[in-house]
Amino acid sequence: MAMPYQSVPLTSGWTFKQGGLNTNSPYLPANDLPTEVHRDLLKNNKIEDPYKDLNELSVRWIADEKWTYRKSFPTPPSNGLSNVMHMLIFEGLDTYASVYVNGKKVSESSNMFIEYKIPVTGFLKKGNEENTLQIVFESARQKGLQLVKEHQEHRFIVHQTEISRGPVRKAQYHWGWDWGPILLTCGPWKPIKLETYVLGASISDVKVEYQLSEDLKWAKGTVFVSVDNLAGMVQVSITNGEEEEHILGQSKVYKDSTLLTFDFDLEGELWWPRGYGPQTLYTITATILEGTTTLSRISKTIGFRKVELVQDKDAYGQSFHFRINNIDVFAGGSCWIPADSFVSQISPERYRNWVKLAASGNQIMLRVWGGGIYEHDTLYSACDEFGVLVWQDFMFACANYPAYDEYLSSVEEEARQNVRRLRNHPSIVIWAGNNEDYQIVERYGLEYRFTEDKNPDSWLKTNFPARYIYEYLLPRVVEEETNGVPYRPSSPWGNGTSTVLKVDPMVGDVHQWNVWHGEMKPYQQLPRMGGRFVSEFGMEAYPHLETIEKCISREEDRYPGSMAMDFRNKAIGHERRLISYVAENFQIKYDLPSFTHLTQVMQADAIFWAYKSWRRQWGTEGKRQCGGVLVWQLNDCWPTISWAIADYYLVPKPAYYAIKRAMEPVVVGVRRRFHNWTMRPTDELWQRDTSHIDMRRVWQDVEFDVWVASSKMGRIEGEITVKFISVETGKEVLERLVESVEVNPNSTTEVLRGQKVDVPGRQSDNKAFDMSKADPFVIHVSLETSGQEVARDVAWPDPIKYLRFPERGLNIQYSDDKSNAILSTAKPVKGFVFCEKQSVRLSDNGFDLMPGEEKKVSVIGTSAKNLEWKYIGME
Repeated sequence: MAMPYQSVPLTSGWTFKQGGLNTNSPYLPANDLPTEVHRDLLKNNKIEDPYKDLNELSVRWIADEKWTYRKSFPTPPSNGLSNVMHMLIFEGLDTYASVYVNGKKVSESSNMFIEYKIPVTGFLKKGNEENTLQIVFESARQKGLQLVKEHQEHRFIVHQTEISRGPVRKAQYHWGWDWGPILLTCGPWKPIKLETYVLGASISDVKVEYQLSEDLKWAKGTVFVSVDNLAGMVQVSITNGEEEEHILGQSKVYKDSTLLTFDFDLEGELWWPRGYGPQTLYTITATILEGTTTLSRISKTIGFRKVELVQDKDAYGQSFHFRINNIDVFAGGSCWIPADSFVSQISPERYRNWVKLAASGNQIMLRVWGGGIYEHDTLYSACDEFGVLVWQDFMFACANYPAYDEYLSSVEEEARQNVRRLRNHPSIVIWAGNNEDYQIVERYGLEYRFTEDKNPDSWLKTNFPARYIYEYLLPRVVEEETNGVPYRPSSPWGNGTSTVLKVDPMVGDVHQWNVWHGEMKPYQQLPRMGGRFVSEFGMEAYPHLETIEKCISREEDRYPGSMAMDFRNKAIGHERRLISYVAENFQIKYDLPSFTHLTQVMQADAIFWAYKSWRRQWGTEGKRQCGGVLVWQLNDCWPTISWAIADYYLVPKPAYYAIKRAMEPVVVGVRRRFHNWTMRPTDELWQRDTSHIDMRRVWQDVEFDVWVASSKMGRIEGEITVKFISVETGKEVLERLVESVEVNPNSTTEVLRGQKVDVPGRQSDNKAFDMSKADPFVIHVSLETSGQEVARDVAWPDPIKYLRFPERGLNIQYSDDKSNAILSTAKPVKGFVFCEKQSVRLSDNGFDLMPGEEKKVSVIGTSAKNLEWKYIGME
């Protein structure tokens, strides 16, 4: 008699208590699974909300306690069969956990990232009696400290946090980071379910391997179905959701058969990144049948695409860019951190909204950072849907990790499970071994002989044993488990051949932190601070006022530099660095609304400088100087002040829109020559025996470049117009320049380079400089095709703080239904920002306005008339 496969989610009815099994603490109701202990304590009013004010400090004690979760459940019926299996599936337990069924220990967990499948048939009660499931979670922090003491043969080094995280396979950001709180939580953070099936009648995995024909019109490959060793019939089918189901074949499974293969040869559509073609997806389904009864079924979604990481020798060193389906793709996007400190409360809808936000902002890649988690399937499915490429780190970050036997075994199981879970997603185009661990090697002088020592076993005997993980174990797993997805030992990584492991502008990817961190260079220098692929850089800014008001409850604490505001910003030297960048560029206003606005405009300017300039370096085929840019970071894990371009509530900052504009399919760019007015005595000019900048050069020595960048596959003919508009009067002060241009496909086309301007009213070098007679101007560039403007850009005279902004003549009108705001101005407007809110969505924000143009902003979620705004110099 056949018995269908059953899967019962153990979601509701959970309770929890402080302490282990034998403590007398009362059980309290828990949230439905998945959940975490902080959330359950909050549900029972046992703690204050750690996301508000200084409350994070009051919940630190939770990390040092044991916690027990409990649930009762009935034994599923066996239909009179003797060969029925009952299996408890724990998709994720955070982190050190002991599992008990009816008082007997059945399993232990020591890795947050591993799924545990535990056979419990012999532990369950018969008939209608209830079973008791208990999970005891130990302190990951205390366990980590214990492991550090036990393994004194290893030199544990960690950045950002205390040392206890080093040996613990748990989300590293739970120990706190320079953008997130210390919230060392625990609990059943992923679903738990009870599976019941006839012994052997289950499918454990489906893997697809394929090759595309030379013309990319055919996919030829094999579906591998992993099954248990029992006779039955396995059927495999494929459909793209629009056509009828195609049966690839069916096969009898004989005893001891564990792997079945089904070949296919399919003519179909490719999966493309957004903007390059459709995101065609197919569903492959494997089913075990007995007659007409389904005993087990598993489905996987896949998209057929060809991915290459192009690393060719060229005039700049060695290239680094992605080629998808034989098309070079400039990968502009963001780095992704977990979207919550308590990831169990991130809904599938919220994941999808995050990816949709990135895609709507013209972003084409997310980098899943190595200090968080292997993300929920929903995130990758959304990336598949929206055509967003994924750079996936393994979960190691900013530490010298150990490599003793037990640790290596756990890491290999973690890696195989997660690569297998994610390998069919067409969006994942690269795996990287870690985040910034080779910087630890460099900083502390750890043993690393890349060229001389190629023996993985010898690496385990050095004080950098994790090299074995990054350069042997993980690449082997990726090669064995994926369909040819590229692998990198780290991010950043200079291919191991550079004397500077962490930043090599000629080879590999770079993390550029000499703006904000490091040398704190002016962000105007970012255009010449790039590399072959910039996988991290960033600039901080405040979130919008609504978000600040949600996390800081007292009005008297809502000012820049308050204890509550400083506590919320976890970056080292945050307020000093932030105010330095603001003060170097803008006239300081230190009330909260004004300072918030200034930080946002400053961040947007910095990000835009970088994106448009590094995209310019995309160049032409065979001369790709820069292959992509990923800002640090897209999102936040709690309401905070950070480098995020959209806050915890998915409210974009102006920098989000700056990227959106810089990543349009066709953009025109203009850049003025930069005169560094921020030079300090240690800088280059001091070395040349001068201690001051000639400030007249900022306004009087004007030189600029103009270029067009296009990701379109066809040529574009158009006309470039350059205007020179007075900041004070709004009038054009020089004759326009008009240039015909033929824009090359998927390339950068240089239009003007080193164009000098004869500044009107230039004052003599031999006379005192009269600022009242100076007339600084904005360079406004537009690209028209077929009489329509398709792109524009402006270049202001830096720094903005030296400019005067008398009445701008700004005019805002509204459409009849109030869903659109239409803006115009008599004089140039810098940094116009609507105060955005959680329930509101705008088509654009944080832009500059020029005389003679009209800007329409669509508004969803409120009347456009309800929006407040600010711009630079506004009274």
